[in-house]
Amino acid sequence: MNQPLFTGCCTALVTPFLDQKVNYPMLEQLLQKQMLAGLDVALVCGTTGESPTLTDEEKLEIIRRSKNYVGDQMRIIAGTGSNDTSHAVALSKGAQDAGADALLVVSPYYNKATPEGLVRHYLSIAHAVKIPVILYNVPCRTGVDIPVSVYRRLSAVPNIVGVKEASGDIGKILHIIAACPKDFAVWTGNDEQTVPAISLGAKGVISVAGNVWPEEMQDMAMAAIDGDFDTAASLQRQMLPLTDALFREVNPIPVKAAMKCIGFDCGGCRMPLTEATVETVDAIRAILT
Repeated sequence: MNQPLFTGCCTALVTPFLDQKVNYPMLEQLLQKQMLAGLDVALVCGTTGESPTLTDEEKLEIIRRSKNYVGDQMRIIAGTGSNDTSHAVALSKGAQDAGADALLVVSPYYNKATPEGLVRHYLSIAHAVKIPVILYNVPCRTGVDIPVSVYRRLSAVPNIVGVKEASGDIGKILHIIAACPKDFAVWTGNDEQTVPAISLGAKGVISVAGNVWPEEMQDMAMAAIDGDFDTAASLQRQMLPLTDALFREVNPIPVKAAMKCIGFDCGGCRMPLTEATVETVDAIRAILT
């Protein structure tokens, strides 16, 4: 059986801005924070990275600079999803050329593709690249919940290696694992479900909270993977105030406020997202101090 692309925590990094332009020196600081915490994989240009407001040129430059900075010390997963299949294919090929080690591909949003459309969309992308592809299901944003039957079909494709399941349906993780081969990995996209998901067979979490507390998220996930659920559950409970606070408003508004509180000023979000409310900032600051 092939080993999963990663186990434990992969942080979905925010995209730092300065005067609404990508702040590459700060991006390097964020990557360094992840490496110092012992993580060996990071996601750029995902939902938390405000991918809908990044141009393709910005995305490819973020991927290129991230991989050049971390070298062999860390793998870079790049978000390359689109609701236009040809666009997703082109961006995925560009990310591969820019040095991405793997791709995270959100399901096509707004179109409300049928199961057959989802299969053909992902096959087009997977067949166009040679690096691993992770499916990404987040129906609260896309309008479509990828059915388990689609996972079952796509799990037969050699370079489709797993799914970031962010539906919030913990029972669905069990159904995916039961329906797909053992080397098709499931990672939860919900920080507060990390330990329950791993207890059902998930390989870890693609995390928002990892921006703020990467070492703690990794310790929690690895304790669960190692079968120490007493420790893992205790850490999950300790993390709960932060994970709740980071979703007081739509992601990544709160996590960018949190990063500023701990000394990493990543700027605000691009419109149409706005700055965090005073109440959110106060709640986050109280947790962090």
